[in-house]
Amino acid sequence: MHFEEAYQIIRDHIAAQELDEARKVLGEFQPADIAEFVENLPVHEIGPILNLLSPETAGEVINQLDAELAGDVLSDMGEEKTGAIIDEMYSDDVADILGEMTDPEKDKILSLMGQEDAIEVRELLEFKEDTAGGIMTTEYVAILQNITAERAIQVIRETAPDAETVYYVYVINDKNQLVGVISLRELIIANPKTLIEDIMHHKVKSVNVHMDQEEVAAMVAKYDFLAIPVVDDDQSLMGIITVDDVIDVIHEEASEDIYRLAGTAEVDFEDALWKRIWMAVRNRLPWLLVTLLGGFLAGGIIRGLEKEIQTVVALSYFIPLLTGMGGNVGTQSSTLAVRGLATGQIDAGKMLKTVGTAALIGIGVGLICGLIVTVMAFLWQKSLLLGLVVGISLCVNMITASTMGTFVPLVLKRFGVDPAVASAPFISTTIDITGLLIYAGLSSVFIKWLV
Repeated sequence: MHFEEAYQIIRDHIAAQELDEARKVLGEFQPADIAEFVENLPVHEIGPILNLLSPETAGEVINQLDAELAGDVLSDMGEEKTGAIIDEMYSDDVADILGEMTDPEKDKILSLMGQEDAIEVRELLEFKEDTAGGIMTTEYVAILQNITAERAIQVIRETAPDAETVYYVYVINDKNQLVGVISLRELIIANPKTLIEDIMHHKVKSVNVHMDQEEVAAMVAKYDFLAIPVVDDDQSLMGIITVDDVIDVIHEEASEDIYRLAGTAEVDFEDALWKRIWMAVRNRLPWLLVTLLGGFLAGGIIRGLEKEIQTVVALSYFIPLLTGMGGNVGTQSSTLAVRGLATGQIDAGKMLKTVGTAALIGIGVGLICGLIVTVMAFLWQKSLLLGLVVGISLCVNMITASTMGTFVPLVLKRFGVDPAVASAPFISTTIDITGLLIYAGLSSVFIKWLV
C-alpha cells in the first residue's frame, strides 16, 4: 500500500478517534516515506500525523523535511510534543531547523530544551551554515588517552546512547585536544589492561571548524570516512561530521554548481509566485546580457567580413558551424574542469599540466573535425582553398575553446573565486568571438585566392 492510500485511512481513523488503529497503519511505513508525503501537505495537517508517532520517530520524520518546513511544523505543534521531539533529535539537526527561524521562534524552541542541550545548539548556531562547524554534531564518543581499554568500553557504554555514531572513538588528552582515534572493533579485541595511547592511531585526519563544507565533503569522500572529527585552531575536539551530513552537502553543492554552470541559480518553489519570477529574472538576466553583448560583438566581426562575404558568399555558410562547435567544446571543457575541481580530481596548483592536457585534447578533436570539414567543404563548394580556410579555422577554434574552457575555471579557483561562475554563457560567448576573429583573419588573408 502506498502512503497516499494509507493517508485517507489514517484520516478516517483520526476523525473517528480510533488513534490506535491509525498508529497501526502509520507504523507500516518508514520515517522517510512519511516525510516524503507529508511535505506536500499544509502545515496544520502534518501535526496530527506526527502526534501519532513516538517522539523518536517523529524526530526522524522532521529531520527528513526541509528545514524551513520543519520549523513551521514544530511551531504549529504544542509545547509538550515539540519538547519531546526536540529531545530525541541530534543537536546539529536542531540547529539546522532553528537556523531558518526568527529569533523569537528560536528562543521558544530553545526554552523547551534542557540547559546543556540548548547551550550546544546555541554554539552550533554561531557558525556559518556552510562551514564544518555549521554541519557538525556535538554528540560523539571521546575517551582519554591515559585510560585502559577496559575503562574505555565502560565510558562508551555510558555515552554511546546519546552519540550519533560510534564507528570511531576519538582520543583526547587532558586539554580536550584530539590526539588519536581507534575503531570500536580495535577497542573490543584489545587487551583490557592496555592503555589507549598504546593502541590508538596517532595520525588523525581532522578538519578545522571554519573549513568550507565543500572541502570537508571532498576530504570525507577521498578517505571513505564514516565520520570525521572537527577541531578548533588549538586542536581541541569540537564535534564530528557524519557521512549522512556529507551526502547532503554533496547534493547541495552539486545542485548549486549545476545551476551556476547554466548561468542561473536555484529557485525555491515554496516561495510566492511573484518572488520566484523575480528571483529567476534577477539570476538569469546578467548572464543573458553577457550573451547579448557577445552577440553584438560577434555581429560586428561578421560585419567586418562583409567585403569578403560579398566576394565569396560561401564563407557565410560555415559561420554557424564554427560558432556552434567552438561553443560546445568550450562548454564541455569548463564543465569537466569545474566538476574535477569540486571532486578533487583536478588540482588547481597544477595549472600548466591541466591546461596542457586540455590543449592536447583540443588538438586531437580539432584535427579530426577540421579534416572532415575541409573534405566536406571541398566536395560542397568545389574549392580546396575554401575547405582549408574553414577546416583550419575550425581546428584552431576548437583548440582555443578546449584550452580556455579549462583555463578560466582554474584561474578563478586560484584567486579564490567559485569556478562554477565560469558558466556556459560566458565561455560559449567568448569562444564565439575568438572563433569569428580567427575565421575573419584567415578569410582576409586568402580572399584574393578564393575568388
